[in-house]
Amino acid sequence: MIIRPPQSWFVRLFNWHGSVLSMIIFRLGLNLFMSVVAIIAWPYYEKLNIHLTVAPFSLLGIAIAIFLGFRNNASYSRYTEARMLWGSVTITTRSLMRQTVSALPDDTDIQQKLSHYLTAFSWCLNHQLRQQDATRDMQRLLPADAAAEVMKSTSACNRILIFIGKEYASLRREGKINDFVWQNIDENLNELSRCLGGCERIANTPVPFAYALILQRTVYLFCTLLPLALVSDLHLMTPFVSAFISYAFLSWDSIAEEMEHPFGTHPNNLALNAICTSIERNLMDITGQSPLPPLPVPDKRFNLI
Repeated sequence: MIIRPPQSWFVRLFNWHGSVLSMIIFRLGLNLFMSVVAIIAWPYYEKLNIHLTVAPFSLLGIAIAIFLGFRNNASYSRYTEARMLWGSVTITTRSLMRQTVSALPDDTDIQQKLSHYLTAFSWCLNHQLRQQDATRDMQRLLPADAAAEVMKSTSACNRILIFIGKEYASLRREGKINDFVWQNIDENLNELSRCLGGCERIANTPVPFAYALILQRTVYLFCTLLPLALVSDLHLMTPFVSAFISYAFLSWDSIAEEMEHPFGTHPNNLALNAICTSIERNLMDITGQSPLPPLPVPDKRFNLI
């Protein structure tokens, strides 16, 4: 996620890091190459009485813009839902920790143990969604036997929720929490399970491939042939106008493709590491642990992961 300090509109025009220009620069280069080819070949296909007008490109451009708008809306909806799910994880873990501290004000050991389990759940979900190895964080936060069992499980995050549920059930059997508190805790555990399932659904259900493929093919073909239609009217200005129009279409397509997978590490994805660090800091603060992990900050390219 790109986190930039406030800038004037003029300075922002020249930002490189965080834009999709670096991703489409090669494709824009191909468009400029076709523009040069069109300028060189224009006298020859004029002699052959070949006339490629702007009219069909205008109609096709409108259709492509509409479909790109639909795809961007679908991708942004996935991004927004993913952020809401992680916001719910943050809120629910805080609520569970608050309920634990309120019900067991003097039992610091169980407070810290459950805070570690809840922190481990957030980091485990992060690594699962990004297809990374979670061993280091699991060994850091969980008892050795629990960490080993979690890493062997085919559903590591769900296994952590089972451990958390067992800890609270044990407290209930011992009479340390009453049925009313247990019911509220169980509802929060169900919410974490819902968030887990929602994130898995987004990660495992991409936008239909055929839909994305036909749109990309149409965009690339449109940008490739566009200079041939513009050259008869624009002549030497063809590369500039063609590149500008192609930049708009290719940028929309690239942004949609990047937001389609909101859990990655690209500049326009969610900052899951920062969210997990924030959760860990919150739970440690609630239970009085120190020192707290340092606040996450963007790197030199303003990217917060």
